[in-house]
Amino acid sequence: MSSQQKNMANAIRALAMDAVQQANSGHPGAPMGMADMAVALWSRHLKHNPKDPKWVDRDRFVLSNGHGSMLIYSLLHLTGYNLPIDELKNFRKLHSKTPGHPEVDITPGVETTTGPLGQGITNAVGMALAEKLLANEFNRPGHTVVDHQTYVFLGDGCLMEGISHEACALAGAWKLNKLIALYDDNGISIDGQVAPWFVDDTPARFKAYGWNVIGPVDGHDVAAVDKAIAKAKGSADKPTMIVCKTAIGKGSPNRANTAKAHGEPLGAEEIALTRAALGWNHAPFEIPATVYSDWDCTDKGAKAQAAWGTRFDAYQAAHPELAAELLRRMAGDLPKNFQQIAFDAVVAAHTKAETVASRKASQIALEFFTAGLPEMLGGSADLTGSNLTNTKSTPNLRVDAKGAVVSGEQGPGRHINYGVREFGMAAIMNGVALHGGFIPYGGTFLTFSDYSRNAIRMAALMKKRVVHVFTHDSIGLGEDGPTHQSIEHAASLRLIPNLDVWRPADTAETAVAWATALQNTNRPTALLLSRQNLPYSPKTALDEMSKGAYILAEPSEVGLRKKAQAVIIATGSEVPLALKAQGELAQRGIAVRVVSMPSTTTFDRQSVAYKSNVLPKGLPRVAVEMGSTDGWWKYGCAAVVGLDTYGESAPAPALFEHFGFTPANVADTVEKVLRG
Repeated sequence: MSSQQKNMANAIRALAMDAVQQANSGHPGAPMGMADMAVALWSRHLKHNPKDPKWVDRDRFVLSNGHGSMLIYSLLHLTGYNLPIDELKNFRKLHSKTPGHPEVDITPGVETTTGPLGQGITNAVGMALAEKLLANEFNRPGHTVVDHQTYVFLGDGCLMEGISHEACALAGAWKLNKLIALYDDNGISIDGQVAPWFVDDTPARFKAYGWNVIGPVDGHDVAAVDKAIAKAKGSADKPTMIVCKTAIGKGSPNRANTAKAHGEPLGAEEIALTRAALGWNHAPFEIPATVYSDWDCTDKGAKAQAAWGTRFDAYQAAHPELAAELLRRMAGDLPKNFQQIAFDAVVAAHTKAETVASRKASQIALEFFTAGLPEMLGGSADLTGSNLTNTKSTPNLRVDAKGAVVSGEQGPGRHINYGVREFGMAAIMNGVALHGGFIPYGGTFLTFSDYSRNAIRMAALMKKRVVHVFTHDSIGLGEDGPTHQSIEHAASLRLIPNLDVWRPADTAETAVAWATALQNTNRPTALLLSRQNLPYSPKTALDEMSKGAYILAEPSEVGLRKKAQAVIIATGSEVPLALKAQGELAQRGIAVRVVSMPSTTTFDRQSVAYKSNVLPKGLPRVAVEMGSTDGWWKYGCAAVVGLDTYGESAPAPALFEHFGFTPANVADTVEKVLRG
């Protein structure tokens, strides 16, 4: 290895040591071990422009083992991104651009937020899938405008997480040949040598997925890693795993190849010894001008983007409509006629007033939206017939033996069979959203959102537009029993910051929920949908549904000419129940208002005036939902008809009776509240 390459790698090692030491917190070992791999990739292969981190056709780089964040911060600083040395000195400090784990949209050049192990590689699968589908859709003979790689650095922790299996198996099935993973195989995790508990034959595992496997190679030999990457880029129909044998904490005389290099500062004495061992005779955070020059990618990046710009200009001249569409979709803008599409979907639902399950109402709405929005990329975790995420406009995604996307009469596949991989699906959707060009949505049963939970949280943290279609949302699935019946799920999802949760009651509310989700450019959405049929609830104020809650029925609707004495708040399948209870109470001479609240999270963002109009002060409130009661008390409820136990296995009507979800019980509960 040349002295130039050694100095480039040692600059990363030094910055990692110094930043972790100054922060008195962090993980120096991983960046020190992966430094040579980074030299090979970032200086010889990675296509990027530090002055335009959002360039559409850049290669994507994901640091899946996100605790090694000082690797990517060092690279971004050294190659010319807007990440000055002072930000590295502020590693892990409040409001710095160098948080403990990389965060997208905080640090220029970071493609995704990585911290939970395994999700980085999974996001990368989504990015590579998006690139493949966009290339298939937009490239034309003589005009290749979508053509970039997705690279991942990952460690044994990512490979131990089950999500890596879910996603990497799909990457092989989809033949994502532009996905290249470099495995930092150092044999060390927090608890020490992994040999006693990590005995997987990783190369065999990835070969079984349909991946190329290269190596093991010496991860500290820049030339060897460079050669392996070049070979991987030549793959026509398979993703590639490059196994790189490395030493964690490379260069540290006493901590290299030990867990002591993993998650704590090396200490001043060991850093001094390491500097001497590396021949790095520079003060903390001091990088020689020659090293900066060797690393600088601004000129190379500008030229690469300019060359692409020339190609895009030619493409734009030859295919102006396609070019405009590609730019629109990569910007995340909805079609100009979106409001009309949404209006048509809602009005059609209101006019037809159909009695269907809200999962079917979702599919009806999706027929409108998928026909008008080619960027919608759907799917289901092996439950398409139950989730109803497929439409006439979204044929199943299929690739042929050579890896090409199959196109039929309806065009290329836009509905993904994820198999039984809920977590993988959710994190892959995050990767698709991060890449741009598509709005991903995917379905499973609400109870199985438990599998997806951390990826849902990550979408909310990253502020990405991802739509989760969760069906079978209550004890209404009856005989399937408590393993499949959601109790705490709606309540717990509502606790995730920046996640919109909708539980619509009929076809119109479902169409509004979809329209709102698609307009939520900076937050994900969870749609909680019923298995059982729900009658349409007559309504007049169609425009207020998008506010998350609205007045559905006043006492006059059931023949009482007096002011409401109480409010029943209901959501989803319990709205028809509330309306029946309102009628029963009217027969007792008790006047109540029924408020439909399909989205608590949306309602909570409304003005004080609107919320006070819907839920007036002084009126007792009773909430009704087949699930945990805890979340409803914040609305000042005097009582909640809910479920704080698990369900049972029995026909749904029997369960509704058993657990008190009857008009009579709701009416009795309201009457008891009024009596005090």
